[in-house]
Amino acid sequence: MQTGFRLNLTPVKEPLGFVKLVEWLSAVLAFGTCGGYTGRNVVSIFCGGSSNETLSATFTYPFRLNQELLVENTTTLCNHTVPVTHLVGDSSSSVEFFVAVAVLAFLYSMVALLVYLGYMHVYRDSDFGPMFDFALTAIFAFLWLVCSSAWARGLQTVKDATGTAGIQSTLAFCKEQDVKCEVTEYASLRSLNISVIFGFLNLIIWVGNAWFVYKETRWHSQKVSAQQAAGRGPNPAPN
Repeated sequence: MQTGFRLNLTPVKEPLGFVKLVEWLSAVLAFGTCGGYTGRNVVSIFCGGSSNETLSATFTYPFRLNQELLVENTTTLCNHTVPVTHLVGDSSSSVEFFVAVAVLAFLYSMVALLVYLGYMHVYRDSDFGPMFDFALTAIFAFLWLVCSSAWARGLQTVKDATGTAGIQSTLAFCKEQDVKCEVTEYASLRSLNISVIFGFLNLIIWVGNAWFVYKETRWHSQKVSAQQAAGRGPNPAPN
């Protein structure tokens, strides 16, 4: 059996290779839409009978909100002394897990495409290649489910902490009767919402691809052979 590199673009025209190409692209879009994000909400503080104030709630990837300053220095707002204050919450573990899965999926898809395009003759002539590919594909499908669910919850934490209700609970003086705190300008979270969508889209794509990879394994070929043998039935006895 020849094991050298042999370029063959045919697998990309088949579901096995085409879906792997889609996985590669969707993984890039998943981590590209949330990594490096920076947002800023403007908090307006309306002081009864005195001048109004403005604060900026800035939050960046990986969303360690409890390290993001809302009030940088001890100051006086609406005749209330306000100490240094941070935002509340930490979504770093969920988003970093999400990005890690996306990057690993990107790398694996790239390596798998290389195997499909240059070593398909080796891949299909062995039992190990398809079975290993199927196992990793199934694992990645599960990881996409877990990390996308975790990041969706983490993103909701970011939204809650930087919204009006979250700011009011963070700044104690906002609960005073003569003070009203409200987020009047919101950062666009479109790319973060899209990243969650791409996460669950990757789940669907990897689950679907698991079927095409499974068809390359000996488990599927043995099952088909058994069904064909059962369909033919026993040979009739000679007269």
